[in-house]
Amino acid sequence: MPLPTADHLGTGRRKKSIVQVRLRPGEGKITVNGRPLDEYFYNVKQQKSVLAPLELTGKRNEVDVKISASGGGFNGQADACKMAIARALRRLDETLAPTLRDSGMLTRDSRMKERKKYGFRGARRGTQFSKR
Repeated sequence: MPLPTADHLGTGRRKKSIVQVRLRPGEGKITVNGRPLDEYFYNVKQQKSVLAPLELTGKRNEVDVKISASGGGFNGQADACKMAIARALRRLDETLAPTLRDSGMLTRDSRMKERKKYGFRGARRGTQFSKR
């Protein structure tokens, strides 16, 4: 079945990272902020995280992925990429939604950094007690 020619968009978020993804029919080329995937994400674990939805659905060599990532660190961006690609794949083919949902790729990970409180050195760490 040939893929439609329109681009499919997806947005993913994780911690402070925001990622926008554009899927289009192609031969499996992935660019992140204008650079190849393995050049942007050096860590193999991060690369596997980004590729996970494509591998799960079998679309790895059928679509080109253009990723625009901003904010946060590399781990947060990689997880945001995973969510954004999964959302774009769901728009591409609605029959993939149960597979992606069951593997947890469409669910936003809401864990954020806890804010620093006054009188403390961090979120919960207080100052060291001194007897003298």
